[in-house]
Amino acid sequence: MQRILIMFWTFFKIGSFTFGGGYAMIPLIETEVVSKKKWLSKEDFLDIVVISQTFPGALAVNCSIFIGYRIGGLIGAIIGLLGVVLPSFFIILCISIFFMRFREYYYVNLIFKGISAAVPVLVLIAVVSLSKSLKKSYANLIVTLVSVASILFFKVSPVIVILLSALYGVIFLGKKVK
Repeated sequence: MQRILIMFWTFFKIGSFTFGGGYAMIPLIETEVVSKKKWLSKEDFLDIVVISQTFPGALAVNCSIFIGYRIGGLIGAIIGLLGVVLPSFFIILCISIFFMRFREYYYVNLIFKGISAAVPVLVLIAVVSLSKSLKKSYANLIVTLVSVASILFFKVSPVIVILLSALYGVIFLGKKVK
């Protein structure tokens, strides 16, 4: 039970102090559950991130559910979900009550501009961190380059890229695992 409460507090802190959505949370979640708490290996964490991306919904929410389930079963999944979601719920509730009153303030606008400037860096950190655990091979390099080019230059939906990459893995990489 103590481990589940620690997990709740861990996800509550991550949910409280991370702006920019799921990708911005990935480096913080990884630091907490892989490096500090050692609840998961780097490979297991990467698997959870990949699986979380394929499910509908917010990445951080899906990660918290899967990690919670690994740590404490169904109760762990629920507690992990509550830990990551409750801070946003309370913050949005407070903002909705007070925001319209303070929106025109100069310093409030500066705060939001500063936060939004930091978000792309957090996403970049997540990409770099996740790429370190990716097996270095020509096949992975080609899939990565084709995926990035498809999304950036040909405006292919990321959902399509994920599904095609999954299909590629099943067809071409499944033979190597056997």
